[in-house]
Amino acid sequence: MGWFGRKSEAVKPEAKGKGIKWIPLTSVEQLMEIAKTTYEKPVFLFKHSTRCSISAMAKNNLERHWSTGDDLCNAYYLDLLQHRDVSNKIAEITGITHQSPQAIVLKGGDIIYDESHSAIDARRIETILRKA
Repeated sequence: MGWFGRKSEAVKPEAKGKGIKWIPLTSVEQLMEIAKTTYEKPVFLFKHSTRCSISAMAKNNLERHWSTGDDLCNAYYLDLLQHRDVSNKIAEITGITHQSPQAIVLKGGDIIYDESHSAIDARRIETILRKA
């Protein structure tokens, strides 16, 4: 029984979609290699502060609404508190001012999506990736 005497119903994994399969982004060297792969498959970079509630909300929304797994892109997760140098390098090579949270999608060396804070939208990213 769940709270208030009601039977709780667990969400089945298949009901949640495929979810994002995060790849940790931990070094500038890795970032430079990732940049080369955007010609083969789009790359999704998510810059996240583990101490920020807005960042936690954005990450949670992405994970709840993402439905394509890693079919459309490779998704990289950057912990800003541990790897600020990588975030600085992303800003330098893309020309996009650092924000947290921030989502950037690259394809063929071009930026095809960038948003921050509550404007980050998993469904919008997936739509753009399907058209790319």
